[in-house]
Amino acid sequence: MDVSAITSAFVSDELERTRLRTLEVLAPLSVNELTAQHSELMSPLVWDFAHIAHFEELWLLRELGGDAPTEARFDDVYDAFKHPRKDRPALDLLGVDDARVFAAGVRKRVLDGLAGDGLGSAADLEGNDDQLRREGFVYGMIVQHEQQHIETMLATLQLSQTPYPIPDASPPAGDPDAVGEISIAGGTFTMGTDDEAWAYDNERPAHAQFVAPFRIDRTPVTNDAYFEFVGAGGYRDDTAWSDAGREWRDEAALEQPEFWSAGPDGSWGRQRFGRWEPVPPSEPVQHVCWYEADAFARWAGKRLPTEAEWEYAASWDANRGTAARFPWGNGAPDPLRANLGGARFAPDPVGSHPAGVSASGCHQMVGDVWEWTASEFTGYPGFAPFPYREYSEVFFDGGYRILRGGSWATDASATRTTFRNWDLPIRRQIFAGFRCAS
Repeated sequence: MDVSAITSAFVSDELERTRLRTLEVLAPLSVNELTAQHSELMSPLVWDFAHIAHFEELWLLRELGGDAPTEARFDDVYDAFKHPRKDRPALDLLGVDDARVFAAGVRKRVLDGLAGDGLGSAADLEGNDDQLRREGFVYGMIVQHEQQHIETMLATLQLSQTPYPIPDASPPAGDPDAVGEISIAGGTFTMGTDDEAWAYDNERPAHAQFVAPFRIDRTPVTNDAYFEFVGAGGYRDDTAWSDAGREWRDEAALEQPEFWSAGPDGSWGRQRFGRWEPVPPSEPVQHVCWYEADAFARWAGKRLPTEAEWEYAASWDANRGTAARFPWGNGAPDPLRANLGGARFAPDPVGSHPAGVSASGCHQMVGDVWEWTASEFTGYPGFAPFPYREYSEVFFDGGYRILRGGSWATDASATRTTFRNWDLPIRRQIFAGFRCAS
């Protein structure tokens, strides 16, 4: 991100653009829908909303400005690490109207502060000794945090059985010829970043990483390809499943991706935000856990790519010897390059964004579906936690698997070729798919 662009006006616009998206997602919902727990995997939506505001107050008003808390009890109620999601409905939560007042009040104080003292000059931001303020990092953290919770709230709404109003938007034209594999020669490249102003601690530091020659799918695995796996008995083929995967498959009674169901004629349908529809064959498969992705790859005679292979294929231009911020280069995402920001509430067909192809020839490495990788979540060499251990470090080496690339629900501010997401290998409610490697 160009440091010279990180002005008070830019930050204010990003905060307001993000809040508008939050309010648009929540606007169609009744008080009951906002306060209910739709799944034990997720928080009540009103908790997410008030947590967003509390996090903003904590960092932008209290940490930077020394303000007193609105209410001291919020430090307990809205601390994501003190109470598991399944227990949050029993907490003393703000009601819907009070949560709106709280969030609006915090935001007004933040915007008033930006309009007053502001962020300083670009030179001040670049050389500021305060890591939180340098290059506007703490403001970027707040923007990305809220956008990440918007995606979490969308996952909650997908789990709900109540129909949610989604746009009646036709998918762009795909390209079936995009499917296939490419060979990548491998080599040493720069993984991670030191230059991205708003990158999280787990994306840092940039470091030299060697990757051996490999092959990788040009596109994410499609529903059509996954039909074959299901139809061939892949869920019952023990040779395709790891020991841990087989154990989870049996315990969870996995038979198809989350939200799929078979019709009387054997065709597959899916629930999408409370409505039933046929499964589109050319879309990337989504709502599969890591164990399912790993089993498909084994069944197909392949494997999941390592995190380093994924980033190499997404970012590295071997001819120039440079890494790009996005697969297509350093230009900002737009609808021609990537399906981000929840425009259609679904992945786009594979091959539908040729302007977003990476230098290596891979399609849709940003947007559409998060992509599971083979790698477990841990810190890079020289990792230093910032600004708090609970963002990344406490999850290291805990069996979490890395996902890359962002989904159709992810905002552009919260994805880049270095962005690292992670989750447990059993999780299916997230908007995740995968591509294979060999």
